[in-house]
Amino acid sequence: MAAKQSAKAKKRANKKKAAAVRRFSLYVIELDPAVREVKRFREANPDARLDKPCLYVGMTALTPEARFERHKLGIQAGRRIATRFGVQLRKRYYEKLNPLTQDEAKVGESALAARLRKRGFAVWQN
Repeated sequence: MAAKQSAKAKKRANKKKAAAVRRFSLYVIELDPAVREVKRFREANPDARLDKPCLYVGMTALTPEARFERHKLGIQAGRRIATRFGVQLRKRYYEKLNPLTQDEAKVGESALAARLRKRGFAVWQN
């Protein structure tokens, strides 16, 4: 029984160590302006300025480029906003922030989305 507990403790320690490795990235995808016609997108962005582009903010353990490709292919695409409306990556909004730990990326995703909304962008985030 003690050996099982020891193995479980090791597994937990390895999980914590893996979460602390800076291998996660934030990414921002520019969305086609037609996304503004989607009701839930409009409702999530009531104060968005029409002269600013629409954006999708996410986090990934892949490279942002690989994750964008997966979105476009519909793989792990959630509500499919990025699949249907994704145009291109907008590196200027995220490249200086990466790499991150998983915990930093979780917090950073919400913070980046909030910061962009505050600047008048219409932002989708899962």
